[in-house]
Amino acid sequence: MMGRGELIGTLMRHGLIDEYLLLIPPLVLGTGRRLFADGVPPASLRLVDSASTTKEIVIATYQPQS
Repeated sequence: MMGRGELIGTLMRHGLIDEYLLLIPPLVLGTGRRLFADGVPPASLRLVDSASTTKEIVIATYQPQS
């Protein structure tokens, strides 16, 4: 699912996400913006897979710790 932090935060609070797939670029410029709004509880995640593309983008798959 691709979406804004508000929707993802709501799903996280209710334990409805079973996998997170993050695409992480090698360089971030500027101030950016927060992915999750204030009030979203921290999640304990474990890395289950990772790879990188030819453009050096890291693709990381996480699952919630149980």
